[in-house]
Amino acid sequence: MADTVQYKLERMIDELDDLERKGIFTRLEIAEIVKQRRKFEYRLKRPSPLKQDFLAYIDYETQLDSLSRLRKKSMARELEKQGDKRRRNKKSLSDFAGISRIVDIYRIAVTRFKGDLELWFRYLEFCKDKKNGRMKKVLAQLIRFHPKVPGVWIYAAAWEFDHDLNVSAARALMQNGLRVCPHSEDLWVEYLRMELTYLNKLKERKAALGEEKENVVHDYDMLLDEERGNDDGSNAGTEVSGKKLNLFQEKGMSILETIYTGAVEALPSSFGLRKRLLEILEATGLAHSEEMRKEMLCDMKRDFSREPEYWDWLARLEMTGSKSVSEMRVTLTLPQLQKAIQVYEEALQFVPSPVMFNLYIKFLMDAIAPEGENEPSKVSSPTEDYIPHLMVVYEKADVVGCMTEDLACQYVSFYLQLGRFDEARKLADRLCSGKLSDSEKLWILRASMEMKSFTDDTSAPSKDDLQYVLGLLSSALNKVSLSKAEDLWLMALKCFAKDKKYLDKLVETTLISVAKDGGSDDGFSLSSVIVNFMLQKDGIHKAREAYKRFLALPHPGLAFYRRCIELEVDLASAGDRDCLANARKLYESALATYGQNVTLWQDYHKMEIKLGTSETANAVCWRARKTLKNSAAFVAAPDL
Repeated sequence: MADTVQYKLERMIDELDDLERKGIFTRLEIAEIVKQRRKFEYRLKRPSPLKQDFLAYIDYETQLDSLSRLRKKSMARELEKQGDKRRRNKKSLSDFAGISRIVDIYRIAVTRFKGDLELWFRYLEFCKDKKNGRMKKVLAQLIRFHPKVPGVWIYAAAWEFDHDLNVSAARALMQNGLRVCPHSEDLWVEYLRMELTYLNKLKERKAALGEEKENVVHDYDMLLDEERGNDDGSNAGTEVSGKKLNLFQEKGMSILETIYTGAVEALPSSFGLRKRLLEILEATGLAHSEEMRKEMLCDMKRDFSREPEYWDWLARLEMTGSKSVSEMRVTLTLPQLQKAIQVYEEALQFVPSPVMFNLYIKFLMDAIAPEGENEPSKVSSPTEDYIPHLMVVYEKADVVGCMTEDLACQYVSFYLQLGRFDEARKLADRLCSGKLSDSEKLWILRASMEMKSFTDDTSAPSKDDLQYVLGLLSSALNKVSLSKAEDLWLMALKCFAKDKKYLDKLVETTLISVAKDGGSDDGFSLSSVIVNFMLQKDGIHKAREAYKRFLALPHPGLAFYRRCIELEVDLASAGDRDCLANARKLYESALATYGQNVTLWQDYHKMEIKLGTSETANAVCWRARKTLKNSAAFVAAPDL
């Protein structure tokens, strides 16, 4: 390895002598360059060099080459002031050695990491930027190693088309890529764009050179032969000027039809490809484009009539009425919206699914209340006209059995947005009593809606109202898990805070729920919420009574133990020795269930160091090391 590195360094002698002779680098700088290169060369000669080693070497050589060029330019300006132009323009070995070395490092790197596409494209960008004549060779290697990557073919064809100006080679690359990767949407789209771009360039060239330039017509005939076969184009030069211009449009349509047919055969189930091809058609002024557009839309309806995405896209296309499908920020009129609604109604006949109803309702909601991230659309007629229609759509979804949990919540929320609270309550009651009786979101929405009406009301709720809400809450809790009802419980406590009788009933309900589902070891803890509420409302004694009742349940949960311990430790820190004794009891009770929890032991030990004595702290440390199976994980806290 050392001999190979030394050999490579010796081959740099001529280059380094040239840099010193020209005065670009001093002897000390050259010594540092040799030192750095030796370090990088040794890294590359390791049994398993890393990709980062190659990139670091490339970055160093790139910066060194840039510095060398800057100094050469500075010296050239000085020589120009002195009038020595002959010496200024003279090239030598050091002018090319830096780029050659970087290319060699890239070559070794891509040979070592053949599957790294990012490294390959970095190599290509370097060759394209430096124009060192290696692009074709590197592209051929990349295609040989990665023929199944569509982006490789597109990159190679784009370079041939844009930089090397070789349309035939670009077309051959695209066609070979489509043979290898026939299921790539990007390849089909980029191939069509390339052909239409070339045709447009021929048209512009024809307009710039004049009507009588036969070589332009010859280029056009060659394009005809390449795409359709060897058609007879001998009479092209005798056509009148108006027909010549139409030939380009007709040829463009012929190319689009050919590529569209091949793309549909290769990807018959790709809706995204059809949309992209249609967008290209609408963006170009080709002959008979309207007929082709109708044909493409007809094919899409035949192939995707069971896809909700297709109908949503078609409705928005009909609504815009423009050639650009993405133009959605225009002022909309009532007839345009009616066209879209007709499409959605037709879609429900083909695809009566929850997804289709969701898309339909989302569209109508955007039309009624178009507030969001984008610029709001403006409807020329009052939006109230669409509210009854939206209600009909919701009802239809319910009738045909497509009312999902999310749609039901949207339905109820929409009534609330309109301020129709009574109707929202009746609707929520009906939905919760029907097929969606197990919907957690709907029960939470219904219960929170009822309690919010009481908390927002300035007058105190009656006992009947409180009894109704308590019963509703009990029903909701039978359907909803405790972990998803945090906001619901907080709202319930606020609702019953002023009535001790119903508050006690609510606490009893929580005891039943916790006993049923168990406490949480992490995250939301309903027991902790109740204890915190009691602490703020009635003080530490009531809170202590509450947490003792919860601790008597089968599985109170680690999160609740931690909250109770935190409460007692905070009071013990203020000097209450009884609270310290309570905290110790809580730790002992928790460790009886969670004896292998390292963090719990460490917290216990920290508390004894802070509030207890050295004897109690050492006792906890000894017990932890004896009890824990992984005693090495227990790290004793330092003495304060």
